[in-house]
Amino acid sequence: MRKNMNTRISGTNVILVPYQEKHVTKYHEWMKSPSLQYLTSSEPLTLEEEFMMQKRWLEDEDKCTFIVLNKYIYLLTGNEVDAMIGDTNLFLQNSQGLCIGEIEIMIADEASRGKRRGWESVILMLLYGAETLNVDKFWAKIKLDNAVSIRMFEKLGFREVERSEVFQEVTLEKEASSDWTSWLHSELQTVIPD
Repeated sequence: MRKNMNTRISGTNVILVPYQEKHVTKYHEWMKSPSLQYLTSSEPLTLEEEFMMQKRWLEDEDKCTFIVLNKYIYLLTGNEVDAMIGDTNLFLQNSQGLCIGEIEIMIADEASRGKRRGWESVILMLLYGAETLNVDKFWAKIKLDNAVSIRMFEKLGFREVERSEVFQEVTLEKEASSDWTSWLHSELQTVIPD
């Protein structure tokens, strides 16, 4: 999405940066993992296809993608690729006059899991979606056996609205409101720095 191509969002322990060409090779290596393919419902791509996907995501106005960086590593090295730990996405659509954003989070770096990096990244993306992209409602589609992600989105106020046995996923939903975005801001204040 061109709207976020120069946007950097800095949190306590993570920085969200636009998905650029320099990130593609490392991202491609992550996506060779069968477990990440399963959890993200992704098909394996060639490196060339991944470069084309990155370019298309930059051009498409209905896809907002950020790479998640470990802030400490980035500040230490100044190298975004070395600091990459995952990504977060919003897929936008209009439905009945509402802007709906399907949110995704992936912490690909195993050493960064369980440290609330996904929590902080999702909150930053939800706030960007609600406050900058004017998203009215958020959806999260999660594999039924991904209990950690389901619990995280439920803690964020999302509620189950659909369950698909065919796709083995649950759809969770949350309406954006000023009270909720205020609560998200307060949650960011509780993130403990490394």
